[in-house]
Amino acid sequence: MTLYTRFAAHIDAALDTLTEAGTLPAGLDRKNVTVEPPRDTSHGDLATNAAMVLAKPAKTNPRVLADALVVELSKLEDVASASVAGPGFINLKLTDDAWRAELAAIPEAGADYGRSKQGDGITVNIEYVSANPTGPMHMGHCRGAVVGDALASLLEFAGHKVIREYYVNDAGGQVDVLA
Repeated sequence: MTLYTRFAAHIDAALDTLTEAGTLPAGLDRKNVTVEPPRDTSHGDLATNAAMVLAKPAKTNPRVLADALVVELSKLEDVASASVAGPGFINLKLTDDAWRAELAAIPEAGADYGRSKQGDGITVNIEYVSANPTGPMHMGHCRGAVVGDALASLLEFAGHKVIREYYVNDAGGQVDVLA
């Protein structure tokens, strides 16, 4: 479990607490709630849009919901501070112990550290290189191969089913002339 998935679970638990307390209605769609680095790192280590996403369907003010979430998230031992920014974004500053725990998890997870299931069920077709057989190969073709292969590997690591394609560009008028 990565830092982001762990805090997504913490935020989900805080939302459950607010639902049980009657602050939020039951059954809100949480699929668009995210946990990510803040745009400005001086704001903290993690940010969530939970209050912004859920306020409208909950028929509440995003800042009021964010304040309630901050109270719940501040109770976590991994959170040094939680604050509301702008119209209702929540910024979290993590404790040093939280970072140490995350660093300790890396060798334990090994090569699977950071793997996700975000792309489960999604097929992606990556076409790369496709060198023109009537012209010379150049470094741009190498760059395309490296970038395409790296992108395909990252998508696979995120759980996507990746189809890698290299089209042999041997059709058309130019090849007819050569043949």
